Amino acid sequence: PQLHAMIERLAQVAEIPKPQVAVATMDIPNAFATGRSPSHSTVCVTTGLMQRLNDAELEAVLGHELTHIKNRDVMVMTLASFFATLAGMLMQMLMWASLLGGLGGHRGREGGNAAAAMMAAYFVSVLVYFVATLLILALSRYREYAADRGGAILTGAPGRLASALMKISGTIARIPTEDLRKVETANAFFIVSALKGESLAGLFASHPPMEKRIARLRLLERELEGRR
Repeated sequence: PQLHAMIERLAQVAEIPKPQVAVATMDIPNAFATGRSPSHSTVCVTTGLMQRLNDAELEAVLGHELTHIKNRDVMVMTLASFFATLAGMLMQMLMWASLLGGLGGHRGREGGNAAAAMMAAYFVSVLVYFVATLLILALSRYREYAADRGGAILTGAPGRLASALMKISGTIARIPTEDLRKVETANAFFIVSALKGESLAGLFASHPPMEKRIARLRLLERELEGRR
């Protein structure tokens, strides 16, 4: 009931419909939001998160997730993934075609031209996939920054979100790697990356470095205090 009340109150402030509420029974402290639109969305938190955060920090995390919903981030990321998905499918098709004898098994000059065309198409698809993946990851990091800022403004307490992020990242660092691997496929949705060492991945990270997120929230906190 307390979780429902928090989400309902924040949804009213954000001027969006109250999303569905879900709880995942796992020790990993995290949260995520999903859904194609604000009227068809869900916010999920883990039991590990609720056990480790106080009410103010939990509310700050929920504000972050509701900002994702308000900004339609799931739909944006799905659309952005289209070209990477298409290029990945083309890569697989061309790889299997080459392994199974190419395009019809032509010989001579015609066969050579077909093989060269197939190889060129394969390298182009690899390049498109690589570039599209980098752009998607950059967009993901940007939208995490935007959700941090939007959630902090929604609750009016950037420091609480900063405190929550530090607690979550500190706890995740102590969780066994084999447990984190179980949620690896959902990592991009989480408020904090569940992959150890992703902060060192740079361009290949789905989340911004934690120290930069905290620094931006501290700066926003000073800005808001200066307006009061």
